[in-house]
Amino acid sequence: MDSEPTSGEPPTGERRPIASRDLPVMQRIAAWLVRHNASANDISLAGMFAGMLAGISLAATNYLDSPGLVRAAWLAGATFVQLRLLANLFDGMVAIGSGKASPVGELYNEVPDRVSDAATLIGLGFAAASSPALGYLAAIAAVFTAYVRAMGKIVGGTQDFCGPMAKPQRMFLVTVCAVVMALLPSGWRPQWQTLGLPDLVLAVIFTGCLVTSIRRLRRAARTVRSRTS
Repeated sequence: MDSEPTSGEPPTGERRPIASRDLPVMQRIAAWLVRHNASANDISLAGMFAGMLAGISLAATNYLDSPGLVRAAWLAGATFVQLRLLANLFDGMVAIGSGKASPVGELYNEVPDRVSDAATLIGLGFAAASSPALGYLAAIAAVFTAYVRAMGKIVGGTQDFCGPMAKPQRMFLVTVCAVVMALLPSGWRPQWQTLGLPDLVLAVIFTGCLVTSIRRLRRAARTVRSRTS
């Protein structure tokens, strides 16, 4: 780990709009982390490990024999997804609150997120009543949306966090899926023909990510054209 000051978040003007960032409880937690010299980069890495554990927990539902353990694994997956999102929230708040920044901060902000996305969605693909192929497709599409966002900035635009299937929406669907699979009897879970709920969620994420990528590409192209005309 570098000894230099670190930052886990891009400049304030290019931060993902998150309403919970302004909640008093979140502000207090971030202030507590700053007072205890928490590293924004370490928080980013903790979020990555939470995303990996989410994927492992979700995949475990396909390999456990006990119904109780399967339900516990679904709930663990949902919990780790939310912990990953909390880490994504606090790394930036801590970086800004502490006034520390370094050139490697944005790498810590972006790379762990891509690992988390892939691990969580692939894990859901290997979960019970799911399809690995859809998990891989959703993971590739999710990473591609982030790539398009980064390219939009490189060609002269700004960080574009538009949806309909940005990271918060993807992780919301995964969390809802995991909770429903954990709490509802098997006969009450949504299903369409031979596709179970995890399949349906992954298909929606894949399709939504494609729409999101197209929207971001078109918006970036408009920005570049307006600046060069």
